[in-house]
Amino acid sequence: MAGKNPWGKTGPDEGSGANEPRADAPGSDKPGGGESGPRNPWLPGGGEAGRRRSASIDDIFKNRGPAGPRRTGGGPGGPSFRLPERPGGKSWVPVIIGAIGLIWVAVTSVHFIQPGEQAVVTWLGGKYADTLDSGTNITAPWPIHMVEKENVAQIRSENIPGTNIEKLILTSDQNLVDLSYLIRWNISDLTLYKYQLDDPRNALLEIGEAAMRAAVARKKLDEVLTGEGRAEIEQDVRERMQARLDAYRSGITVQGIEINKTDPPARVEEAFKDVSSAQQDADAAINRARAVAQQLLARAQGDASEFNNIYEQYKLAPEVTRRRLYYETMESILSKTDKTIVESGNVMPYLPLPEVKRRSQAQPARPQGE
Repeated sequence: MAGKNPWGKTGPDEGSGANEPRADAPGSDKPGGGESGPRNPWLPGGGEAGRRRSASIDDIFKNRGPAGPRRTGGGPGGPSFRLPERPGGKSWVPVIIGAIGLIWVAVTSVHFIQPGEQAVVTWLGGKYADTLDSGTNITAPWPIHMVEKENVAQIRSENIPGTNIEKLILTSDQNLVDLSYLIRWNISDLTLYKYQLDDPRNALLEIGEAAMRAAVARKKLDEVLTGEGRAEIEQDVRERMQARLDAYRSGITVQGIEINKTDPPARVEEAFKDVSSAQQDADAAINRARAVAQQLLARAQGDASEFNNIYEQYKLAPEVTRRRLYYETMESILSKTDKTIVESGNVMPYLPLPEVKRRSQAQPARPQGE
């Protein structure tokens, strides 16, 4: 292979004798006997022994073959990197791959389930495999076994119908009431909850609404609005919901129902307030009348009891009782008159007792020293 002199002069072939004398070398038979053409500046000066052939680009890269350092830069002259070798000349790549695989298996096969939680294991994310309880559990690595955790002890709440939304329900007396309520529930069976129903939460809401309408339809409007039948409605709704959810095998337990608001519809709220105010006034008047009736009844019962006591004494001594009654009656009557008539023989003198009383009161009190 011929090397190209960077100064424009062709060098000898590698296969031909490198020791052949050059035509332009000193002492050659060519005329002039001296050097002809440009001289390689990288070669030492002097005679034939001090000269050497310039290295070509092909020679440079030929020496950086398999025996040289490995290149990972992708092109000539790029950065080079070579993995260290194990004793015996073997590569570390299988060992690294094996270590990564072991770490992957350890991380994705061991699962720590917290208290109050459960987990569902599926084959490749599809078919159900197992249910894991709280604690440390071991499964096949991901993606062979996929684990999905769920908090089954958490009490969840569903507010129906939500904020600033009107929900009208018909009562037994053909009236409408705007009612909102809260459902508190939790997961009792995670497997049924995940795979029995397509949308268990939506089923819970639908069953709750149906149960609430059925319970309110058995009560009158006054019972719903005043809260008289509220506790009974809440208990009835919870029992109806739980029975239906158990029939569907939903894996849900209803913890309680709480009615938040019972108002008349917004379109008739003003008229309903007027009716309610009139009812309150009527109730107040009825209560006042009942209070007066109770007072009169108590007074009459007291008078009757007193009369019975007098009659008992009268039966023991009729004459004494008649005289005492006469004196008490006359005293009660005469104490209210200003004139007193005293019978004395054929003369009936008039005693101006009120006038005497007024004069005695009009006289100033005398000093003690007089």
